[in-house]
Amino acid sequence: MTQIEKPTKPLAERVRPQKLNEMVGQVHLIGEGAPLQRIIQLKRIPSMIFWGPPGVGKTTLARVIGNELNLHVYYLSAIQAGVAEVRKVIEDAKKIGKVLLFLDEIHRFNKSQQDALLGAVESGIITLIGATTENPSFEVNNALLSRSQVYVLEELSANELKELLLSAIEKDIWFKPKTIEIKDWEALLLHSGGDGRKLLNLFELLADQFENEAPIVITNSFVESTLLKKTIHYDKDGEEHYNVISAFIKSIRGSDPNAAVYYLARMLQGGESADFIARRMVILASEDIGNANPNAMLLAGQCYQSVRLIGMPEARIILSQCAIYLACSVKSNASYMAIEEALTLVAKTGNLTIPLTLRNAPTKLMKELNYGTDYAYAHNYENNFVAMEFLPDALQNKKLFEPGNNSREAEQRQFLRNRWKEKYGY
Repeated sequence: MTQIEKPTKPLAERVRPQKLNEMVGQVHLIGEGAPLQRIIQLKRIPSMIFWGPPGVGKTTLARVIGNELNLHVYYLSAIQAGVAEVRKVIEDAKKIGKVLLFLDEIHRFNKSQQDALLGAVESGIITLIGATTENPSFEVNNALLSRSQVYVLEELSANELKELLLSAIEKDIWFKPKTIEIKDWEALLLHSGGDGRKLLNLFELLADQFENEAPIVITNSFVESTLLKKTIHYDKDGEEHYNVISAFIKSIRGSDPNAAVYYLARMLQGGESADFIARRMVILASEDIGNANPNAMLLAGQCYQSVRLIGMPEARIILSQCAIYLACSVKSNASYMAIEEALTLVAKTGNLTIPLTLRNAPTKLMKELNYGTDYAYAHNYENNFVAMEFLPDALQNKKLFEPGNNSREAEQRQFLRNRWKEKYGY
């Protein structure tokens, strides 16, 4: 059996769809009876702007339209092309008839570069498809925007990403003959972030770790270990440095001012930077004290500024005062725990859709897309409060902040209980 040589093109390019029925996702645009499907069937396409995140099919959809309608298509990237390249396309169109110009990352064209397209678009010499990851209301000239139909492409869902990868494996000349088992999907989907191209590239990277004849088995642990960044190792001479600062921080957290000043003295005697010590106390004031005593953050911040202004040896006194104050302060890590839980949640769920009610709508296009509709302005209501849903739909009623057991945060708990008891259970 002849050994197949691995293609040089990346997987995402090798399996790029050529027809509309081969595309995955964007059903609201290309599904049965959807706008772009009807346009292709009628063979009458307007100039268009495709707006959406990376890897959702903007370029592919433009290629498919060109193929389905058998058009002469020019592909330009706004990163590399300029007015000269645009004018060349326009001149060619005058000679050969109407052409389709796909301009990737159109938001990178400045006003004068976009203006070069206007006349040709308006006269119908060229049909423009511009692709952008940025809001066209801000990045595309109004004159050009008014001559184009804007279509919003959505991030691919988990099921669509799975379908995309399995389809790619099935039809790719390199992977189709191989034994492939995807035992876990979570890490693959997490690291692709709704980006189909990234998913295909990631899978190819992972598959390349296996020998040619070996079965390809994808698990969460394999994905994570392959992508894991190299950790930073400190040399032997630096170990004590980190041991002492660790002891210093833990002594303050443990409310022992005696141990705190002892380790402070150890660091100062060893020539540690006063700025470094002060910065660490600013972090501690927020992480370990937080809203139980907001003055701790103010004092630590002022300590940092004063240390930089005064310098050693007098700065030792300022550092000592701050360390003792922090050690003797009531403690709470509620703010720290809230952001840690929130970061973990975001890592698991990705970039969930912001509710339309909360979106900013400074432009006509955004208003037409119902941005900001039904938002209730809190100050128009009693006690400057109105119950609304502020989290994405998938996270409704998710509580991330739990006030600590101290007098200051007890006030916060009561404030929240008066407003959100039913929703969050305060």
